[in-house]
Amino acid sequence: MATESDARREIAQLTEEIRDHQFRYYVLDKPIISDGDFDLLLKKLEKLESKYPEFKDQNSPTELVGGGFSTHFTQYDHIEKMMSLDNVFGADELETWFDRIEKSETNNSWLCEVKVDGLAINLLYQNGKLIRALTRGNGTTGEDVTLNIKTIVSIPHELSGKNIPDLLEVRGEVFFPVEAFNEFNDALEEEGKQRFANPRNAAAGSLRQKDPRVTASRPLSMVVHGIGASSGVSFTQQSEAYKLLEAWGLPISNRFKVVKSRKEVIEFINYYEKHRHDVEHEIDGAVVKVNEISAQEELGFTSRAPKWAIAFKYPPEEVTTRLLDIKVSVGRTGRVTPFAFMEPVVVAGSTVTNATLHNQEEVERKGVLIGDIVVIRKAGDVIPEVLGPVVERRTGNEKKFVMPTTCPDCGSKLRAMSEGDVDLRCPNAQSCPAQLRERIYYIGSRAALDIDVLGYEAATAMLGDGLLEDESGLFDLTSKELARSAFFIKKDGNLGANAEKFLQALEEAKNRPLWRIIVALSIRHVGPTAAQALAKNFGSLEKIQAASIDELALVDGVGGIIAESVVEWFSIDWHKEIVKKWGSAGVSLVDAPVENNSPQTLAGLTLVVTGSLVDFTRDGVSEVIAAHGGKASSSVSKKTDYVVVGDAPGSKAAKAEELGVPILDEAGFKALLNGKKP
Repeated sequence: MATESDARREIAQLTEEIRDHQFRYYVLDKPIISDGDFDLLLKKLEKLESKYPEFKDQNSPTELVGGGFSTHFTQYDHIEKMMSLDNVFGADELETWFDRIEKSETNNSWLCEVKVDGLAINLLYQNGKLIRALTRGNGTTGEDVTLNIKTIVSIPHELSGKNIPDLLEVRGEVFFPVEAFNEFNDALEEEGKQRFANPRNAAAGSLRQKDPRVTASRPLSMVVHGIGASSGVSFTQQSEAYKLLEAWGLPISNRFKVVKSRKEVIEFINYYEKHRHDVEHEIDGAVVKVNEISAQEELGFTSRAPKWAIAFKYPPEEVTTRLLDIKVSVGRTGRVTPFAFMEPVVVAGSTVTNATLHNQEEVERKGVLIGDIVVIRKAGDVIPEVLGPVVERRTGNEKKFVMPTTCPDCGSKLRAMSEGDVDLRCPNAQSCPAQLRERIYYIGSRAALDIDVLGYEAATAMLGDGLLEDESGLFDLTSKELARSAFFIKKDGNLGANAEKFLQALEEAKNRPLWRIIVALSIRHVGPTAAQALAKNFGSLEKIQAASIDELALVDGVGGIIAESVVEWFSIDWHKEIVKKWGSAGVSLVDAPVENNSPQTLAGLTLVVTGSLVDFTRDGVSEVIAAHGGKASSSVSKKTDYVVVGDAPGSKAAKAEELGVPILDEAGFKALLNGKKP
């Protein structure tokens, strides 16, 4: 049985441990445990403090909102304290909360909304103008991030509409859209920089930049969900407040719902737990609020949270399994990436055995050892990632991972390709089997030339059977050469149907647009956007090859880093040989004008497409837009004329709503193509 001395010691240890985690979360933006594990620690401390209140620290984390830590930003007080939310983790706890605040179910309606996993922000408007933006801080005092907040497109610098209040504090969450976050992280990794652990950290790190221009370069957004201090405005329901906020130009969520019964609340919670990855931002639960303001005022607050609201936290999408080994893979640009090989485990609905570790620096930072029990996370379709070890379960038999010094596929000595690059790369780009295999496989992918049959197995077979030495000979392959590979041969010794299909696909690929040819060359940093810009501005691979760094960098969508990479690629003799042999084999290396009989129904219009369409591929729809005289853009702005939304759209749909850009479904897009008003 625990003594009072044990309880005092445990409370002190928990308090210190939780404060340390808060510091890592709120100040460093580098948490080392999951939100779920943190919630368990806090709940344990609350129970102990309830039983032994005499040992409670006056600065206990159970009484403070957030971390309350000082950073280099100027601090100001909120006019009205910025509260946090209490959490429940299951139906029974939610029922207890209902019972505690509800005398009669017919007296209240409930406002349900998704819980955005972002950074809490307080906006202060005076006479309609944005005066200051503060982080939550300790609930009383926050950090001034006004200049950075003003770079976020969805946040108005001045309110619009009627009956604008004299003073208004607006509470909300700044977030990094998931789709944009994944693209941003991939770009960081390609540049050899450290990735962000999750969108919440990316949002926090982006807002804490000293230079607002850095924040402006990142596609942050915001959802407002409450009002603090106010003057010159009144409302009787929370939902009414949301309508007012929207009318003044503030970005409210389109995912809140007012319901009348507990059953409907549960249905809302269950729906978004099932569809949490259909939302453009990460969510970690649902929030339930008493909708009537008079009831909110009657219920009041604790020292840290409103009694009239509760957060239902979803189970974290994290599991534990044993790390059997850490291996490395070599990518098409030579980057050597450590990955975890684990005991099979089901996470986010699928069984996984491998998870990324990104680079040696990440392995060291996370402190994982071979043999550890590790925590892994997989959100939606994102590649599983190792978050860290469960140190308490170590046996002493674990081993430290040692990054190889030579390529596992060709034996070349690994090296960083540039100063400050945290990635090691295999320099043997021409003949490293792994790089060759990955490059040839990539050429056949939909992202490049979309060549039927040319998948991973075909690439492996053609290299293994000596049909190819590198990608330069790909378009010279004949049926006679394919007959040397078992991959293309039937049991009776004759060529299989896949051989004829492959040769036909190669012929078709010779006439792909120039930008796809550029992508297929696997030039470092050059993706579809930069490739399209280069093709459009120069018109041929010959002119791109002859251009200087300065000339390339001036192209919109290219810039200095990509320009240097392009010039470096074309300076290598065997790269030039690829281009030469492809050209000799009949591959079109010019952006030849294509006969276009399409009506120019989109002339002068800029369109953005997000989500999956039924009758158009991602790249195909861009080509259709161009053929009809329009411009296909990758980002939404006030200059965008229409946003076309398909299934599972990303953050671009939400941004279109925020900016008031017209949204079309696929039927509306087709009507526009046909010259009809959608």
